[in-house]
Amino acid sequence: MQAAPQLKDLVLVGGGHAHVHVLKSLGMKPMPGVRLTLIGRDIETPYSGMIPGFVAGTYSFDECHIDLARLAAWTGARLIQAEAVGIDRANRQVLLKDRPPVSYDLLSLDTGAAPSLDAIPGAEQHATPVKPIADLGRRWLAFLERMKDWRGPLRVAVIGGGAGGVELAFAIDHRLREVASGAAVSVTIVTREEILAGQAASARKTMRAIFARRGIRLIEGTATTKVEQGGIQLASGERIDADAVFVVTEASASKWFAGTGLALDERGFFAVDDTLRATGDENIFAVGDCATVLAHPRPKAGVFAVRQGPPLAANLRRALLGQRLEPFTPQSRYLSIIGTGDGNALATRNGWSVEGAWVWRWKDHIDRKWMRMYREPPKRAMQMNSTAAPDPALADAEARRLLADFGMRCGGCGAKVGASVLARVLARLGPSPGSGVTIGLDAPDDAAMIEVPPGQALVQSVDFFRTFIDDPFVFGEVAAVHALGDVWAMGAKAHSALALAIVPVAAERLMEEDLFQMLAGARRVLDQAGCALIGGHSGEGPEAALGFSVNGLVEPARALRKGGLKPGDKLVLTKPLGTGVIFAAAMRGTARGRWIAEALASMRRASSDTAQALVQAGAHACTDVTGFGLAGHLAEMVRASGEVSVDLRLDALPALDGAVELFAQGFASSLQPENLRARHLIDGMESHAAHPKLALLFDPQTAGGLLASVPTEVASRIDGVVIGEVQERRDGQSFIRLT
Repeated sequence: MQAAPQLKDLVLVGGGHAHVHVLKSLGMKPMPGVRLTLIGRDIETPYSGMIPGFVAGTYSFDECHIDLARLAAWTGARLIQAEAVGIDRANRQVLLKDRPPVSYDLLSLDTGAAPSLDAIPGAEQHATPVKPIADLGRRWLAFLERMKDWRGPLRVAVIGGGAGGVELAFAIDHRLREVASGAAVSVTIVTREEILAGQAASARKTMRAIFARRGIRLIEGTATTKVEQGGIQLASGERIDADAVFVVTEASASKWFAGTGLALDERGFFAVDDTLRATGDENIFAVGDCATVLAHPRPKAGVFAVRQGPPLAANLRRALLGQRLEPFTPQSRYLSIIGTGDGNALATRNGWSVEGAWVWRWKDHIDRKWMRMYREPPKRAMQMNSTAAPDPALADAEARRLLADFGMRCGGCGAKVGASVLARVLARLGPSPGSGVTIGLDAPDDAAMIEVPPGQALVQSVDFFRTFIDDPFVFGEVAAVHALGDVWAMGAKAHSALALAIVPVAAERLMEEDLFQMLAGARRVLDQAGCALIGGHSGEGPEAALGFSVNGLVEPARALRKGGLKPGDKLVLTKPLGTGVIFAAAMRGTARGRWIAEALASMRRASSDTAQALVQAGAHACTDVTGFGLAGHLAEMVRASGEVSVDLRLDALPALDGAVELFAQGFASSLQPENLRARHLIDGMESHAAHPKLALLFDPQTAGGLLASVPTEVASRIDGVVIGEVQERRDGQSFIRLT
């Protein structure tokens, strides 16, 4: 059956606590016809309630972070890893850093906040802010590595006496005394008011006693006027020596908020009504620390963001269907549980407080339970059948015509993307800057025309595949790198390309957006390679797909071939292996987000400079490692080279993070069994059967690296890893011998 057409784009910016609930809610009960997209700078989002425990060493990084890639895979949402820098409300677009904007019909913002470093001179240069919390996790791990070898006094200052600052001071003190065993640790917390202002007096009294018992110096009622290298200056005139300074002061709004034209509160946060919708724009919602509910102002605390998740999800559904929104009133009183880093905690609410190890166990139970809801797939399957018909309330006039044709879309030329859509996409892309094109997109005709300079040979190749990731821009980048790989492998310079693009049936503006994003991603790679996009063909299909027919130019005498391996040569591989198994696991929602991000970064990396370096170094043979895997493509090189064989070092094979672990868990690409047929060409399979990297030989690569045979003396000049040597082949010897 034909998949239901997409009619509206719901875009979530930021992976905050409320948005992870929206993802799960729409995954458990999808809205056919609504495409859900999450845009986040970080692929792993922290749970703020567990970060002090992470700093104290109670939780690992993974235990207190939600993997957005996994959550998106389970819920059927698109994940775009990018940083939002603005909103174009007139065109309904989210502006992103270093890539084209993303369009929306309905937008929700949950981007968090950061401490106001501007208020303290020198803080931006010499202090570590606690927010964005996602940055703190990585910075703290790096800080701990440096502290392991620290000798002598180790002095840490924490600026800010709210619950966050108090909890962080305890956590830092506890962890550093464990890690920096050779250092004399001292922690000072400074606040311009009382600690825990607004909490119960008994809570402040108890905390002061715990600080004294733990040897943590507390300075209240004094502002920090300056942060310097090696210390902080106080309003009282005192200088506190500090080897590290952490800032946990009042949160401030991101600077780009002011450029959106949306109503803001007096501190610069998005002003929203009690339905969580931005005042003055019915198409935008905002929650969490980045927003203020004007009718119900509350502190910037994670407890309120968590509670906003369910009403936000409900009102986003209503807004998409044109229904009346329901107001939400947050709780005015809430329980605050503050850990002391050593297995104890203090709970406070209203006028009472209580301390003890059991309080920490209670907090730990609450936090772990919340995390399990978003870190583990639900027992019952998510995502309703994608062929279910959309609610007619989602459709405008143009979309209603699309719904009328649902299930009866034409094939052949009737499945082409419309001329007006194509014209708008090409206008947004603009002409390619490549040279040597007589007729191209700047003056389109029935066919393109290129000129081949004298003394140059034309190298041609074609590649095409369906999408395996949700981000169309990144997919375009990967598809272009993959298609250009054959040209680069021959030592040629890319010249021009024709695109073959398939986009899923959707409302016209959504199809335009998909096609534009794919081609814009491809153009980034093509333009950097000096390769002009000169034409192509587009059509409708069940899922996105993209490919290119690529032209390259090379001096015939300098062209690299698969054949040409010479005894004594070193084999160099220029990219790590493992893309096949990582994305096989990603399709099942099992691959970690950071593994996917690393794999995509490798796949988007062009090999043009490496190819030219191989030519300059006098490489004897080269190919690109793609669908047949390392073993299959290496066997092609051996077969084409005559009487040679290869000693291949399994230990030396570079692997993407997570690839070996996923093989051990039983994951593999669907092409892996076919590639395994090359094992009869390999000697040593049985004796190395337990080697953890053996499966990498047969893993199909997308946009993989170059595999080159180079003279020993130049191998160190190539940006890659030496994985083996070429030998003379004796009678009866296999193509490849594992060592």
